[in-house]
Amino acid sequence: MRIGQFTIAATLSILALALSAPNALAQQAEAMKYCKADVARLCPGVQMGGGRIIACLKEHKMEVSVGCAKALQAMKAKMGQ
Repeated sequence: MRIGQFTIAATLSILALALSAPNALAQQAEAMKYCKADVARLCPGVQMGGGRIIACLKEHKMEVSVGCAKALQAMKAKMGQ
């Protein structure tokens, strides 16, 4: 696995673990499935940690795929924000 792909996978894994909902692993899998290409395309130089990947995706919210946007929205709803 390339370093960029590992970074994406690790970042989404950390986000899922931060959720306290019982279906966090399902949300992680969905976010990974739908956001991986968007992160690679929109945030290629963004380093993992500190919420930088999510911040990048938020900055590009009009450019993310529909699937990624829905996955991020579901995660946001579970976090109560």
